[in-house]
Amino acid sequence: MNAELAGLAAAYGVATEYADWAGRPRPVPEATVRAVLDAMDATGDGPPDEAPLRVVRVGTPEAKGRPVGEYEGVLVAPRRCPAPPRTWGWMVQLYAARSRSSWGMGDLGDLARLARWSAADEGAGFLLVNPLHAAAPGLPQEASPYFPASRRFANPLYLAVEELPEVALLAPEDRETVLRLGAEARALNDAPLVDRDAVYRLKSRAFELLFRVQGRRAAFEAYREREGRGLAEFAVWSALAERHPGPFQDWPAEVRRPDAPGVAAAREELADRVTYHAWLQWLCAEQRAEAQRCACEAGMPVGLVHDLAVGVDPGGADAWAQQDVLARGMTVGAPPDSFNQRGQDWRLPPWRPDRLRAAGYAPFREMVRAVLADAGGIRVDHAMGLFRLFWVPEGMSPAEGTYVRYPAEDLLGILAYECLQAGAVAIAEDLGTVEPGVPETLRANGLLGSAVLWFEDRAPAGWPEQAFASVTTHDLPTARGFWTDETLRVQAELGLLGEGRTVEEQRAENDATRARVRALLAAEGLVGPDATVDDLVVAVHAFVARAPSAMAAVALGDALGDPRQPNLPGTRDEYPSWRLPLPVPLDDLGDDPLLRRVVSAVRAER
Repeated sequence: MNAELAGLAAAYGVATEYADWAGRPRPVPEATVRAVLDAMDATGDGPPDEAPLRVVRVGTPEAKGRPVGEYEGVLVAPRRCPAPPRTWGWMVQLYAARSRSSWGMGDLGDLARLARWSAADEGAGFLLVNPLHAAAPGLPQEASPYFPASRRFANPLYLAVEELPEVALLAPEDRETVLRLGAEARALNDAPLVDRDAVYRLKSRAFELLFRVQGRRAAFEAYREREGRGLAEFAVWSALAERHPGPFQDWPAEVRRPDAPGVAAAREELADRVTYHAWLQWLCAEQRAEAQRCACEAGMPVGLVHDLAVGVDPGGADAWAQQDVLARGMTVGAPPDSFNQRGQDWRLPPWRPDRLRAAGYAPFREMVRAVLADAGGIRVDHAMGLFRLFWVPEGMSPAEGTYVRYPAEDLLGILAYECLQAGAVAIAEDLGTVEPGVPETLRANGLLGSAVLWFEDRAPAGWPEQAFASVTTHDLPTARGFWTDETLRVQAELGLLGEGRTVEEQRAENDATRARVRALLAAEGLVGPDATVDDLVVAVHAFVARAPSAMAAVALGDALGDPRQPNLPGTRDEYPSWRLPLPVPLDDLGDDPLLRRVVSAVRAER
């Protein structure tokens, strides 16, 4: 690569070489570097130095003695995110947490009930839920919470319909219709998988009836005015998406951008639908706030912790509204590693770091504020993306991608500032390939790192204090799945063992991991030679809870002995990722014998 191109790449933070999963230098193809630079409109002058917002840390010379706060063109951020209490809590996929009153999937009413029970009866301090980000209206509904239309707004499928005040204000015949729809929806609770499309059909019919009720319109309009432009854009996009299904890039040219000439006319023509979608967001905000209130009043020191997905649907709401900040013709992914030798393409468009900075980081701030609204914490999925993201040019394989650097110091400062304003803790998902220095920087900024038992070979006393500790994650085997090799069975059945790897080789590797974990458990006196699978499930959670890590988490499905992991990476339709309900309804959690044992063990250690 010639010096001029290499210099331009360095100026824009584009890697011309990176260390692969084994630490070996991997040169980046020149075509990749040129494609990435083209996507950033790179010039020989480099990215502009001017920025409408400077982020500095309190107590530094740049802060000039000012306390934490926002000033003209300057944000004085705290040095760290707020420190969490030492506590334990649940990790839950909300859609999976069905009660007998659910309309086919867990909802925000179920979340409030789970929070009250967890805190008052079990002494839990937090509930980490999957991203509740918005999906596109219409069918089919996107199953993955990590491929949202927007990270700034919520998915109305999580609304608890019969708990909305509007139900009581309906005309008698309309109320009967909603109750009938509810009965149809509750029948879905017996289905082996969560059927979002069926839930969407039934809830949408109920929402249309409830939308006619005028009793609380003053409160709604106040919310709408308070949310301003962001909500207006999202509601307009939603109305347009109903008229033009599919990615916005396929829409008529006159509405492909928020400032396109036909958008104003469409807003007028679709005014009722625009209002409808804004109204749904108001209801989501109300019920989410109620869930957090229930958690706090029941005694949770943290309450709800919301997960922040790493990106958005390239044809969705945020991509439409913020397309000038996104890199055209690029997606985010991961380079090849030992498990996936072809690398990964997550189909998510990356922010341009130069445009993000030029926008005063407004898109990032709006997103973080939205996730932290009425929450006690935020989990940043793939937190390494605050430092760099792996870009894959359109038409190329992930093996041909490269890393692009982001202004991590500014982004971490903003995150610390927004967490302080919300009184919330921050958790970094920093698993996988992590460049040197990133874990230390995250911890210096007050974020908890992720400590997972399957990757640890230390006694609990050696685990970090500044960590979010768990047995597993939604992308890894459950406790029972680990001990019984259920994940290997599924991977072998679907041909997902990786290139050249046999079932016998993978089982031998799993056996070695199980032997290592069992030795750790035995050294702590948590299992004997005759331990059953249930004994081992209880033991691994006691082991994690014994660690000095600030927050210890138990996956709700794990405590119920579910062998199925919520998501199997590398699949879309072959495996029911993001569609598996918990094996026990929420109403019966307190009576489950394995859950009772897990909770007792965790509380004894905490």
